[in-house]
Amino acid sequence: MTPTFIIAQDAAPEAFNMSSLFLIGGMFIIMYFFMIRPQMKKQKEAKKFREALAKGDKVVTIGGVHGKIVEINDTTVVISVEQGKMRIEKSALSSSSTTSAEAIQAASK
Repeated sequence: MTPTFIIAQDAAPEAFNMSSLFLIGGMFIIMYFFMIRPQMKKQKEAKKFREALAKGDKVVTIGGVHGKIVEINDTTVVISVEQGKMRIEKSALSSSSTTSAEAIQAASK
């Protein structure tokens, strides 16, 4: 009598199916609409705000300093504050400053 060997084999690995492809694609689409697209929109609005700056506009810096634009250069802005003038980067201006500056002036009247 010859010995019979039974060899247990692992199940064949599951092939990459389309459902996992749709799952990964769906995650990228969700990430785009909830993270990437709003950030790009916010950057466009900030750039549009900086390009629309003009002399005499009342602005607020990111640090909370309120002032009035006296001079504009390519990358910097000179603002007039109570104690003199300050030169700051355009990127340091808050894009929501027009509404907050108007609200502060209305409250002070």
